[in-house]
Amino acid sequence: MAIAGAALVACDLVPQPTSVATPRARPVRPVETQLRPTSEESAALRSYLVQVQSAQLSQGLLREDAGGPDTPFTADMLARNFERIVFFNEYANALQGRGGESPLRKWASPVRMGLIFGPSVPPSQRSDDMAAIRSYARRLGQITGHPISNFGNPNFIVIVASEDDRAEALDAAADRVPGISRDSLNALRSLSRDTYCAVAAYAAGSKDNTYTAAVAVIRAENPSLLRLSCIHEELAQGLGLANDSRDARPSIFNDDDEFALLTRHDELLLKMLYDPRLKAGMTATEAAPITRIIARELKSGPL
Repeated sequence: MAIAGAALVACDLVPQPTSVATPRARPVRPVETQLRPTSEESAALRSYLVQVQSAQLSQGLLREDAGGPDTPFTADMLARNFERIVFFNEYANALQGRGGESPLRKWASPVRMGLIFGPSVPPSQRSDDMAAIRSYARRLGQITGHPISNFGNPNFIVIVASEDDRAEALDAAADRVPGISRDSLNALRSLSRDTYCAVAAYAAGSKDNTYTAAVAVIRAENPSLLRLSCIHEELAQGLGLANDSRDARPSIFNDDDEFALLTRHDELLLKMLYDPRLKAGMTATEAAPITRIIARELKSGPL
């Protein structure tokens, strides 16, 4: 098995909902809380992912520090990484193909996160994941200066579900967020074994580059550190850091999986993204002079 080569995968799909401007209420269909038996498919996937995490840790990957003396970066490096991660999509569509150049996208309205757990997720895991997601959401709000909370009607749904109940959880997410249809979530229904998690972020129209909704999927079969790593990457990517770059270091936005958790470098990327001088819809060329100024303001020299 290609355990050593397995990679965290995220996506920045931008389907265009047709009813965002005038949303209509939808009935809430809660996912049942009674635990279900685990299927052989889900049990095999859990075993595989435990081996993935073990193999990565044995190679010194999935670091939990924020980067240190061995991972210096300059303001110019930060600006280049920002451009590659923000102005390109990881996927062209449906979790397939490399995405092309994209305008800057981010949220203008407050982000309200909601959680959906699949019926097969045990209470202890739900408690741990709920605490991790809520704590990380607060941290993201502090970093970006953008309102991010767990209150009100959610527009950013985080699903923690197994292979057995992901489809049901996605249906529940579509019912909770106006402007998201069940069909628009189809790319998240069938994930390859090496896709540990994914996120779909939605803009209100074909020419609108502000996000209005997002759905992140975290495989419940992931062991604890892989699951937390997924939470860190997908929630940040759902804010607008849509791509990965092989040159970004120290960063979770790099398919080498060296870092499991958001780094100091990544915090600066988020600060840059939500700096009011950078507007949704800007191209990489338009933003470049401003990006370099902000990077130098945030970073006076290598860490």
